[in-house]
Amino acid sequence: MTGFHRLAGNLQSSSSAALRSTYALSLRLARASLRLLLRPLRPLLAPLLFAGGMDDSLASDDRLPDLDTGSSAGAGSGSCTRFLNDADVAEDDRGESIYLVPYRWWIETRNNVKEVVGTSYTTTSKEDSALQILLEMRRENYHKSDNKEEGFSGGEFALVPETTWLQTLKSHNDSIGVNDISTKSQMHDVFPLQIRLSVSQETKSLRARISLVDNHTYYRKACSIFRPETELLRIWDFSGQTTLFFVDDGNDFAADSPRHSGREILLELQVHGLSNSGNGMRRREGNTTFTDSRMGSTFSSGILRLNGSIDIFQPDGRTYSLAESDGYQRETGLLGLKGLQNLGNTCFMNSAIQCLVHTPKVVDYFLGDYRKEINSTNPLGMQGELALAFGELSRKLWSPGTNPIDPRAFKSKLAKFAPQFSGYNQHDSQEFLAFLLDGLHEDLNRVKWKPYIEMKDAADCPDEEVAEEYWQSHLARNDSIVVDVCQGQFRSKLVCPMCKKVSITFDPFMYLTLPLPSTTMRSMTVTVVSTDGVALPSPLAVSVPNCGSLKDLIQALSFECFLRDDETLLVAEVYNNCILRYLEDPFDSIDLIRDDDQIVAYRLPKSSETSVLVEFIHKKDERDSYSGRASTQMFGFPLVARLPDLSCGYDVRQAFLKLINPFLKPTEEDASYDYDDAEHSVSAYEDSDMEDTQSPCDTESDAEMVDGPNEFEFFLGDSSKLRMSEPVVVARARRRLQILASWPEKMLEKYDLCFLGSLPEIFKRQWFTRRPSESVSLYKCLEAFLKEEPLGPEDMWYCPSCKQHQQASKKLDLWRLPEILVFHLKRFSFSQFLKNKLETFVDFPIEDLDLSSYIANRSSFFSCRYVLYAISNHYGGLGGGHYTAFVHHGHNRWYEFGDERVFPINEEGIKTSAAYVLFYRRVPAA
Repeated sequence: MTGFHRLAGNLQSSSSAALRSTYALSLRLARASLRLLLRPLRPLLAPLLFAGGMDDSLASDDRLPDLDTGSSAGAGSGSCTRFLNDADVAEDDRGESIYLVPYRWWIETRNNVKEVVGTSYTTTSKEDSALQILLEMRRENYHKSDNKEEGFSGGEFALVPETTWLQTLKSHNDSIGVNDISTKSQMHDVFPLQIRLSVSQETKSLRARISLVDNHTYYRKACSIFRPETELLRIWDFSGQTTLFFVDDGNDFAADSPRHSGREILLELQVHGLSNSGNGMRRREGNTTFTDSRMGSTFSSGILRLNGSIDIFQPDGRTYSLAESDGYQRETGLLGLKGLQNLGNTCFMNSAIQCLVHTPKVVDYFLGDYRKEINSTNPLGMQGELALAFGELSRKLWSPGTNPIDPRAFKSKLAKFAPQFSGYNQHDSQEFLAFLLDGLHEDLNRVKWKPYIEMKDAADCPDEEVAEEYWQSHLARNDSIVVDVCQGQFRSKLVCPMCKKVSITFDPFMYLTLPLPSTTMRSMTVTVVSTDGVALPSPLAVSVPNCGSLKDLIQALSFECFLRDDETLLVAEVYNNCILRYLEDPFDSIDLIRDDDQIVAYRLPKSSETSVLVEFIHKKDERDSYSGRASTQMFGFPLVARLPDLSCGYDVRQAFLKLINPFLKPTEEDASYDYDDAEHSVSAYEDSDMEDTQSPCDTESDAEMVDGPNEFEFFLGDSSKLRMSEPVVVARARRRLQILASWPEKMLEKYDLCFLGSLPEIFKRQWFTRRPSESVSLYKCLEAFLKEEPLGPEDMWYCPSCKQHQQASKKLDLWRLPEILVFHLKRFSFSQFLKNKLETFVDFPIEDLDLSSYIANRSSFFSCRYVLYAISNHYGGLGGGHYTAFVHHGHNRWYEFGDERVFPINEEGIKTSAAYVLFYRRVPAA
């Protein structure tokens, strides 16, 4: 940098404007390059820089005091400073802001903020004019802890870092009454002020110059603050910025300090709560308020804010903001009521973020000094980039103002951790939340080196000891704010169905995905066809588990059709009058069966399971009435029989006649008989022409007796006609035979084919009728989640006793409940063929969710009661929908966040069938 300044001295004597411009550009580029090179060394270099041991131009001109050394607010700390000596520096490169606030407000409202040490300055106005204010700041020999500030009669102010200011402001926001409008309006009263600092060696003091040139817009406000009726002011520095001018803790300036040479350093402050104050302060109802002669006109005309909105004070005491960008009214006065811009299908992200940034301990953490816990060496994280982006977004959402925040920078960081969220496609808010919490955990994991821990078999140890060992092992590898607040513990119990071996483990969880019990069962209509020649086909509606298997369907059908012990069911799918496939694997998921499929279950004797399976497909000849051409058409659904003794075509014919016997129309002779007589029904197909007929397989002449123009004809799969005396050969490998049965005109009239003509679908959707709305309680959803169930065939458990994979039964229990309990309602179901959203209304508690009866750890001393504080909602269907959020903001107020829009909502309106993710916080035990 020294060479650059020598070059600058030579160029100053030159009259060439082009060379000066080139130098200025080169200097900026060099400074930017140097900043990038020194960025990794900032924590090490900062103490040296602030001690004044570096070149003056490098420290001041290049703004190296902005080095990110943390946010400690103590005196003498190397915290970030808002020095502005390069107008071309981007906003993102600047350090933490410093706020000027009323001292008494600062002291009285920082109950929950970490204690910091402040240095006091007695401030007087030395030279004054219409164009500038000149203040002399003389350091006093005591700090805040000496309590000598009591009795001071002048105006008092405090310089505080942004981190602790925002924490204090939120604490104040949480404590004030919802109707205290005068106090709430001060929260949005923030404006920038630029002060030029220099050192006066003669008076051993700091000089602060506030000029109209630097503060054209807010100079009048600065005059009302620093031109009080009394000349004496006191400024408390809790940021540690002014102490950088001094040696250690004394009043002497550092001899080698770059700031003692008389040159001015430009410092930007953010002034809060002093816009209308002057120097007058008065007490009202325990809160500090500020008065000004212009207050009346302000209330009537509104206050134009920096964020581009206008605060309008209504006669009823409510404050509204009319934003120029969106044109709607929104209630203001409280922090945390900013919306998020929709970048294009990012409502899912906005909904989840609003719920998370209103999670009590999470927001307090990110408004504090969270940077010290960033894990930059974790290979599973993003070296802290995601945590920093989320922390910055949280601060913007909780800072004063009403303008919506652009989350583009945060989204780009998240996309690096979870690439599926890059672009602008619609996603699931719960999936986004899971990835975000996981990413934040890895970035903030306090464990730098994860030990390898092998969990041993607990054998007969008490569950309490085993659970604690599992939890401590988990904490040895995972320790972050996410674990502290959001993670609980399951007890998982597996039982082998063969040897009854029991395995118990304790696993962490971050949220509970609850099924909706009213939709855990699927209604299916299947046609059961008897093969005994007696009963007609019967459609049966059964209910099976929504995630069940073919075994569950067969069991339900067996119960409904009173299946005998010597019978079995063969399930097949029928398509275009043919059997498309047999469903024979009992472990196949019923998701393979679509709602518009036609399923038939054939009742077959168990004794013939090894026999040849014959499929009869029906066809008939039809003649076109217009052209007169004859054509063959298939109809009905196939009939199935097992033939243990299949020798010739006659056996095929006899089996077919038995199957179609139930479809035979009654004759006049049959009218005198009781059709309930089973004996009559069984022999009905044995008409007179085959009563005394022996098997035509013996002679070819006998075969002609059953062949004729009015008799059934049978064809093999290769279209060859099957004669009665012709032997039938079936391949041993297949053991299946497909027969095409041709129906003559006479037989079509003899049999009633309406029972054979059509099959019902598995589930018939009613397009023009709405299903009755379902309702279920959250407790029922939790019970369905904790219910014991067998593992699926794809999740088989390896039994250490049997030495093989078994379909064990699994039972989950809640063992350790987290501070923040998140319920994910499983509204979306996906399968190979179907996608569906469930609109079931879930009735969830708002004030008192009691889980004491669901916790398995009876020795737990933590409270099991929770209150609702946020909801992520999804409106619409799978093809297109919209996410919003309901958030409880204290003082019995709920707000709806719909991207940029934020408005109040009644508590009665937060219970809807759109509720998707529920956020509960624990209520401390009484």
